[in-house]
Amino acid sequence: MTKAAVFGTGSWGTAFAMVLADAGCEVTLWGRRAELAEAINTTRTNPDYLPGVQLPSGLRATTDPAEAARDAEFTVLAVPSQTLRGNLAQWAPVLPADTVLVSLMKGIELGTAKRMSEVIEEVAKAEPERVAVLSGPNLAKEIAARQPAASVVACRDESVAKRLQTACHTPYFRPYTNTDVVGCELGGAVKNVIGLAVGIADGMGLGDNAKASLITRGLAETTRLGLELGADPATFAGLAGLGDLVATCSSPLSRNHTFGTNLGRGMTLEETIAVTEQTAEGVKSCESVLDLARRHHVEMPITETVVDIVHEGKPPLVALKELMSRTAKAEGH
Repeated sequence: MTKAAVFGTGSWGTAFAMVLADAGCEVTLWGRRAELAEAINTTRTNPDYLPGVQLPSGLRATTDPAEAARDAEFTVLAVPSQTLRGNLAQWAPVLPADTVLVSLMKGIELGTAKRMSEVIEEVAKAEPERVAVLSGPNLAKEIAARQPAASVVACRDESVAKRLQTACHTPYFRPYTNTDVVGCELGGAVKNVIGLAVGIADGMGLGDNAKASLITRGLAETTRLGLELGADPATFAGLAGLGDLVATCSSPLSRNHTFGTNLGRGMTLEETIAVTEQTAEGVKSCESVLDLARRHHVEMPITETVVDIVHEGKPPLVALKELMSRTAKAEGH
């Protein structure tokens, strides 16, 4: 039986641990809090993040990183992206030398502008061929309800991607393989920023034309950045690109969309953070995505607008007028 460790007991980490267990893996879920780990083991539920969802018998929880990682063929990392470096530095000494490190995180690191796979390679001293990412339209609550979903598992080594595909393939969760790690990660990180933008538009009461325009032009600037970094443009038309973007920009289950909606309705950043229970990755990643774009001289006006609203305090109506008054150009630019 394939053994897997999942580090992170949030909604997505728990939901994906459930997917692995449903696919036949023996799964150990690591969490920081002893009371939550005990609740998972005794009640077969995660009362804090997925209340009411019955977890499979093949899943158990622990607070001991070494116990979680022992003999794990796959080590899945599902913590907020800005905490990855510090957490992984603590876990790396107990990880099996041949374990495949799988990122569920959709963010760019502040300060370094590194993708999550790059942080993993650096901190865990792992060769790229055993670092994989999973990305796609994967709203955790829907997957926890075992509603149909598809995703992409990407690794530079296609054989590793196929192994991971087998490990998480269930009747309700359909993974596709890809070798374009860069494109899959960028699609996942930037869609959170565009999700904020669409949420802001919804909060302002703008119509479907505005939302469709933001989604389409948001995908265009994601693709521009991806091409500059060597990604395959086809990735952005797939599940890790357009698919994830549509889910994030259209669902009330999306944390980033909800966060943006509150900003668009006139709430301050502090007020919005106060009513947000889980991490909305785009709030911090919008700055690091813009940093990455500027380092590579790529223009990303929607991302820049989101940064202005979220972190510079620019009123959404003012930011909208500035975005709409930019110099006209051909669509391909």
